[in-house]
Amino acid sequence: MEYIKQNITFKIEEPTVLSLGKFDGLHRGHELLMGYMAEKKKGLPGLKAVVFTFDVPPRGQVQNVQFQVLTTNAEKVRLFESVGVDYLIECPFTEAVRCMEPEEFIGKVAANLNVKYLVVGKDFRFGHNRRGDYQMLQAFAGAYGYEVRVVDKMQKGGRDISSTYVREEISKGNIELANELLGYEYFVEGEILHGKHMGKAVLGIPTINLVPPKEKLLPPLGVYVTVTECQGIQYGGITNVGRKPTIGGHFPVGVETHLFDVSKDLYGKEAKVRFLSPVRAEQKFDSLESLISQMQRDIQYGMDYFSQWRKAWN
Repeated sequence: MEYIKQNITFKIEEPTVLSLGKFDGLHRGHELLMGYMAEKKKGLPGLKAVVFTFDVPPRGQVQNVQFQVLTTNAEKVRLFESVGVDYLIECPFTEAVRCMEPEEFIGKVAANLNVKYLVVGKDFRFGHNRRGDYQMLQAFAGAYGYEVRVVDKMQKGGRDISSTYVREEISKGNIELANELLGYEYFVEGEILHGKHMGKAVLGIPTINLVPPKEKLLPPLGVYVTVTECQGIQYGGITNVGRKPTIGGHFPVGVETHLFDVSKDLYGKEAKVRFLSPVRAEQKFDSLESLISQMQRDIQYGMDYFSQWRKAWN
């Protein structure tokens, strides 16, 4: 897959099937979009699948707020590559782009990306003041020579599946529901770093540490059953998202994972920690002994949960 971080003047010579949107996370609501693109690629050799999005969430920039995302740009690249996208275009959300009228936006995108097929959701909005919608795309289809497919929203529990829905559930700690909405386990990626080595030295329970990007949305502080992927191997474990309140509590929020029955040196390796289920909220204990005792119970709970999860997937 080719990853493009350029403005709207970037050109693709091959004919394309294009989907446009915010794409914060690739969730089950996007399955029909991706399926349509794959279907068109299969039916027309040489057709390229293109996803056009922005390098920062437009709402965050317009409202001047720190916006936490389901997927960082690096994570987004790997997700789209895994579903067969040929080009991922992340257009800088500049003032010129923000103020561009939707008619101009359609003309530039259709011509520069050689669009033959276009697929969007019914709620897609674009252009200055969000004035453009799927109906405007349909109105210009004849002039620019593309076909438009408008996809209905997939629902769960009577509600449209969306990035907002997923984000709400993760923020509330409803990890299992969030994973249903995503179609895969929510994850954090990063390099395994040396921490203070308190897990092994102080508590006798070795851990690995990831420092998530500041823009990455994390679940509430607490302990979770997780699966960690590293060098092509999956390890069950429990993960604490938090500040270690019992041993100081002044640490930045980190992602600290104990891997079940693993003694390998994984420092410096890239890892993906996938969240399966919550165990408990983070809490401050009266003593290290109380903390160790609780962690041992957490580990046993996590091992039992992971064993059942693994049986379900094998």
